[in-house]
Amino acid sequence: MVCHASSSSSSPTEQQQHHSQQFAAITWTNHSALGIQDPAAASRVAKYKRIMLKVSGEALQGILGFGMDPSVLEAIAAEIKAARAHGIQIAVVVGGGNYFRGASAWAGLERATADYVGMLATVMNALCLQAALENVGITSRVQTAIEMREVAEPYIRRRAIRHLENGHVVIFGAACVAGLCRHGQPYFTTDTAAALRAAEVQAEVFLKATKVDGVYTCDPVKHPDKAQRYERLSYRQVTNDELQVMDETAVTLCKENNIPVIVFNALQPGNILRAAMGEDVGTVVTHADEALAAATPAFVLQRLLEVALGRLQTSSAAAAVCHSSQTTAVLLYLQCWCAFGDAGYLIAECDACGVWAS
Repeated sequence: MVCHASSSSSSPTEQQQHHSQQFAAITWTNHSALGIQDPAAASRVAKYKRIMLKVSGEALQGILGFGMDPSVLEAIAAEIKAARAHGIQIAVVVGGGNYFRGASAWAGLERATADYVGMLATVMNALCLQAALENVGITSRVQTAIEMREVAEPYIRRRAIRHLENGHVVIFGAACVAGLCRHGQPYFTTDTAAALRAAEVQAEVFLKATKVDGVYTCDPVKHPDKAQRYERLSYRQVTNDELQVMDETAVTLCKENNIPVIVFNALQPGNILRAAMGEDVGTVVTHADEALAAATPAFVLQRLLEVALGRLQTSSAAAAVCHSSQTTAVLLYLQCWCAFGDAGYLIAECDACGVWAS
């Protein structure tokens, strides 16, 4: 039997208490930062009508090493309430990594069993989020792919959509993939489950709330001097470059169903509301042509110029020409565009060299 939980009777350490109190005081106490009481926020128009919010277990634990930080849970509930005030229909999938991770469980536990334990952890988080929402006056429904009728509804797609249309927040627990049957399945991540549910309930966007503020060119902890945050990525670049956004199955589901993904830091006050409203936050993953269209021509030319300079460093004469003006960048732009009669090669060049890096 694997023991990944601490005793419920033990109290957190003084250091954890200090950090938790400090975190709550700095980050979550001021709910005006969430735009809840901001008159200007009330006048904003939401970009999305229906969203899928994926909250990772790591985000729920805050700065604690295990379990759930109540201040984080309360803040997420407050931001969901603020988004509901704008008429946004909200579906939520919660991870369980703050309690248990099936993929990295003890080697003596079968993967399937470990995944089922992980699903139960997501139900624990779902019920806690439901309670937090009720505390701020938001009605919600918990649905699970593994039936446990005493605590949650069984997952039924049409019922979930009806709940959303009626203004309820729908929280999916033990949601690991029930595409062809009613029962939760092991070997799939909660990201894949969230992508599937997003497609099933026809969500317009997938909001991936994590502990990081986006997707980087490399690990910002290990390489703080080199890491750059992407503002926009294409699905193709995520898979081709094996960027750790989410697993490939989840990316493919979002791509095939034309669901953009926004990766952002849930621990930054107001980020969930801003992402739900369609404001610029974190990293956006979408189709390549949309990513290209979102960048201004001047920005694209500037990045392509940098690429040209990098490729021509070995030739001093060519480099001098590049430095003399932006003509080379313009020519490269036109060559990419005309070579194939469309923007395909240009997009590939942009993807290959990280043209969307901030």
